Amino acid sequence: MSAAAESIRPAGSPATSVTIADLLHEPAIMLGAGSAVMYQLAVWGVGKGVAQHSNTMSRPLDRLRTTLTYVYVMGLGTDDEKAAIARMVNRAHVPVKGEGYTAFDPDLQLWVASTLAEVGLQMWEKVFGPLDAATVEHLYRDGQIYGNALQVKPEMWPADRRAFEEYWARTEADFRSDEQIRRYARALLSTRHAKWFVKPVIPLTSLVTRGNLSPQAREVLGFTWSERDQKRYDLLWAAVRRFYPWVPRWIRRLPADLAMRDIRRRLRTGRRVI
Repeated sequence: MSAAAESIRPAGSPATSVTIADLLHEPAIMLGAGSAVMYQLAVWGVGKGVAQHSNTMSRPLDRLRTTLTYVYVMGLGTDDEKAAIARMVNRAHVPVKGEGYTAFDPDLQLWVASTLAEVGLQMWEKVFGPLDAATVEHLYRDGQIYGNALQVKPEMWPADRRAFEEYWARTEADFRSDEQIRRYARALLSTRHAKWFVKPVIPLTSLVTRGNLSPQAREVLGFTWSERDQKRYDLLWAAVRRFYPWVPRWIRRLPADLAMRDIRRRLRTGRRVI
């Protein structure tokens, strides 16, 4: 375990030698889960596939569990576990296709994987402060597993972090949606059709998700953002930075550890994983 992840530092202090495992053992990183999804929806091929095939609205907790299964196993699992989960994801992706898109498109998968790695990094730095360039480069290379486990070839990834930032900017400039995608994105952050057990957290989820997005992503998905929203968002993150790092490390580790324990139990007993 890295010294950065073990120590409790004041917000804003730099961290070094952070690994993907460190990121995944910080539940605060999950404050970026919604914005990762929204960044994915802002690329038309991904957005169309999700809007037309996702069952998140009817099975929100199960979809969260299966998504986190992929995220956790790719960062914390053994090679055999990664291969098993990748096969399951590929099977689940078979019906996800339509005019102009398919879940097996490597370029779309590259973008999805990029959002997982990039948003995780953004959330870490929001909580703990900036990482040094060498650590960011290391995390970038390790984060490629999220795409390479599926159809993304290693050579498809930008050569280094600087090239990745240029790739992100180009993709952001080409964000595109349609009314179906925008309607689906709004539904994810609305209480109107949400399950009763999800409704209480949606206002906070909406604020964090919309606030984490770039102006380009908010615009293409049709999200509003006001000065009042910005003030509430800034206050929220100030509170997280102030109090979260003082939560004992063993408590912060629990969500990832329990998730991996459940995943391994499911794999061992033949229960549905993905």
